[in-house]
Amino acid sequence: MAVDLTEHTLESTDVYQGRLLHAKLDRVRLPNGKESTREYLIHPGAAVILPIFDNGDILLERQHRYPLRRDFFELPAGKFDPDEAELACAQRELLEETGYVATEWRYINTQYPCIGYANERLVYFLARGLTHEGDNLDHDEFLEVIRLPFQEALDMVRDSRIDDAKTVMGLLWWTQFGDKREECINEPEMGLCLR
Repeated sequence: MAVDLTEHTLESTDVYQGRLLHAKLDRVRLPNGKESTREYLIHPGAAVILPIFDNGDILLERQHRYPLRRDFFELPAGKFDPDEAELACAQRELLEETGYVATEWRYINTQYPCIGYANERLVYFLARGLTHEGDNLDHDEFLEVIRLPFQEALDMVRDSRIDDAKTVMGLLWWTQFGDKREECINEPEMGLCLR
């Protein structure tokens, strides 16, 4: 029988409420009956897209990230709006950030990048059947869209030119497991494959 490691909330305090992040400070009862505190961030979560062309090329972005004061190569991604479906977010973000739409979508997996201090979840989708419809960036978004061979993207992970965690996780996961999955079931009205 597994040991119960659950920590129970005794009191929860809002420390900060911003446009993106919500900081909390909770008092908890530990499994041994003692008390402690937990500081953590509430995050809306995000969709991450692996846009792969028919020839195997991948679509990436180069974007400046203010907290680290430098540019990063990244998979297209964006946070969920309130009450927005995960797939709808992925489709919206791909179009807004890259100008591309896809005829086939498939859920890949969900990953949790910072479990020690946030509840953020990253929901990954594969996008295929890509066509460019035109740029549609948000007013405060500036990025460069880059198409390159998938192997070149992996080489960039290897030599740390790609060091954004969500992008590294997505590219390596797809390389290891992506082509080995069973065929998915298509929803004819949108070419969607979900597992």
